[in-house]
Amino acid sequence: MPWLAALRHTGRAGLRLERAIGDPVRAGRGAAAVALVVFPVLGLLGPAQATSAAMGAFIAGTATFQRSFRPRPSLALAAGIGLGVSTFLGYLAVGVPGLFPVLLAAWCFAAGLAWALGPTAGVVAANTVTVMLVVVQLPVSVPTAVGHALLCALGGGAQALVITLFPVKNWGAQREALADAYAELADYARRLRHDPHATIDPAPLMTARHAATLTPWQARRRPPELQGLRTMAERIRPTLAAVADPELGAAAEGPERDRARELLDGAAQLLDALARAIRTGEPLVYPKAAPATLAAPGQVLRGPALRAARRLTTLLGRATSALDPAVGESTLEVPLPGVDGVLRRPGLARMAPVALRSARRQLRTGSPVLHHAVRLSGVVTAAYLLARLTGLHHSYWAAMTAAMVIRPDFGQTFSRGVARVAGTVVGVLAATAVVLAVDPGEVLSCALAVVCIGGAYLTLRTGYAMATTCISAYVVFLLSIDSGHVVQTAGERILMTLLGGAVALLGYALFPTWETARLPERTAEWITAVGRYAGEVLAGYGDPAGQDPRAVRAALLDSREARAAFLQARERAEAEPVGHSPQLSRKQLGRVREALGHLSRISLLMEAHLPPRQAEPVPGAVEFGQLLAEASAAAGAAVLTGMPVDFRKVRLAQQEWDREQRPATDPELALTHRALDDQQDLVRTGSRLLVTALTELERALRRPKA
Repeated sequence: MPWLAALRHTGRAGLRLERAIGDPVRAGRGAAAVALVVFPVLGLLGPAQATSAAMGAFIAGTATFQRSFRPRPSLALAAGIGLGVSTFLGYLAVGVPGLFPVLLAAWCFAAGLAWALGPTAGVVAANTVTVMLVVVQLPVSVPTAVGHALLCALGGGAQALVITLFPVKNWGAQREALADAYAELADYARRLRHDPHATIDPAPLMTARHAATLTPWQARRRPPELQGLRTMAERIRPTLAAVADPELGAAAEGPERDRARELLDGAAQLLDALARAIRTGEPLVYPKAAPATLAAPGQVLRGPALRAARRLTTLLGRATSALDPAVGESTLEVPLPGVDGVLRRPGLARMAPVALRSARRQLRTGSPVLHHAVRLSGVVTAAYLLARLTGLHHSYWAAMTAAMVIRPDFGQTFSRGVARVAGTVVGVLAATAVVLAVDPGEVLSCALAVVCIGGAYLTLRTGYAMATTCISAYVVFLLSIDSGHVVQTAGERILMTLLGGAVALLGYALFPTWETARLPERTAEWITAVGRYAGEVLAGYGDPAGQDPRAVRAALLDSREARAAFLQARERAEAEPVGHSPQLSRKQLGRVREALGHLSRISLLMEAHLPPRQAEPVPGAVEFGQLLAEASAAAGAAVLTGMPVDFRKVRLAQQEWDREQRPATDPELALTHRALDDQQDLVRTGSRLLVTALTELERALRRPKA
């Protein structure tokens, strides 16, 4: 995409407003927590201290609105501690000539590395930079610096206290994530009725898995309906596909297909009911038609389709029994590591070493997180020094704008830059007009700031431009408590916002991190992960007694993560003003996605039919699975090096293996191996489909002739 087109596209994205607002109750609670701190501090200690307390409470509240499945009081408390530390160090450094820019550069570098922990940590860390810049305008003594730092931390503590005493939609994020997973399964079942080869979006299942990773505190307090249902959803997904597939499930036409459609329709109704019950916490309401359509699948279905149908009805029954104890005792199996069968997320006390290890792993050439940290440090420090040269009192707004605009990718950086400038101009002008017209005193200014905070919390989902407008107005009202020249101050802030935004955008343009260049790497990772998943599934047929369900599950999760990284990189690359990757064209990437989707689907179908431990092994399945996984890893390496991809060895091995698996013609031998015939037929069909998908992938990666 050309530069002008890319800038136009990202600019429109930044100014786009969504018809959505946040939860008014949560927004009001966050604003009330700020008011709980700012008014007493204003009355007891004065405007400067009230500013520090309000900044800490506001940023700590913003942290709780980020997408995270940690306890929200913990997020507010962690943000408050970070703000207190940054403010204290900033107050100490600002009194020593030349030391503050050094501290600012080092702190920005650490804030950039915080993205290694995820977007929530990265956003909160960037906010600590802005607070440091706002509240450290005059040299102060060490005791005063300690006082301001404690007030910032007090603001975070107030948010944590209010959230603990007045919870809103407790476990709401976890409920929403799990309910979205079941709703996606219901939609998938409906689409399978009309298209047996339909694909599912794994994103809700991935989000539900992240939500199921609990801290010890959460594990002791989570509602019973959130226990075990996620792993049940993971097992329902391949079973739905196995029922609908015309090659490994019900016949393409006839009574079997009609019965499969009825079964999928009943499953969709029941899954929707499960999603509603999980989301609301209310009792499960059974659809009238669902029990009838799910009953007696063996009347019409036969073979693999019958096994899949029985497994589906069993899984749905276990899921409903988890929500409705009257159905019967649940026999859920939760194959998750950790005490009490839950995944563990480290608590606040254990996060420091985890964070340090994650950041240390990013200190390598080629790491996009390291690139972002260096870029953030350089851009914010440059904006600060350039603004200081102007001699304006509010020069810190330039560095503050740069810190809020810079993000790890091009699209977010440029869209936020446009939105930040527009929102700041509107917010500053509107707030300044109110100050000139009303001339509010200290108390009314604080009240208006609290109202703007509530508006910022409420419009976080509306768009960054709208939220920035509220934030800018909030800062104007807060700093107008003891400032003088309002019009001059407004002009300086707008000018510094333009300077900071320009420095941030120019800095990214000069030192970019293009996702386009990472597309071959993401493609190679996805190919390798899908091949490993297929190999683990085949190993389950070759050695049923020794199969490890955790190995299959881990391979599936790795393939999902690789797919998500590929799709994210491809989406970001579409908005970048650079030429396409020389290794892979846009058309090739589309064909690669289709081929890998086909390969993943066949592996998923075979996973749904994995035999029990007491079943007879299918000869040669383990060896063929290892060969397929090795060939996929070699194909991923070939994509990175620009070499041709060749699956000829896999095709020849499958043909030889297929001949070895043909049923015996001797009646006595056939009777001896009758128990194996069904599994061998399924594996034979599945292996042929896997090789077909690999051939499609090979053609997709073939370089066009010059």
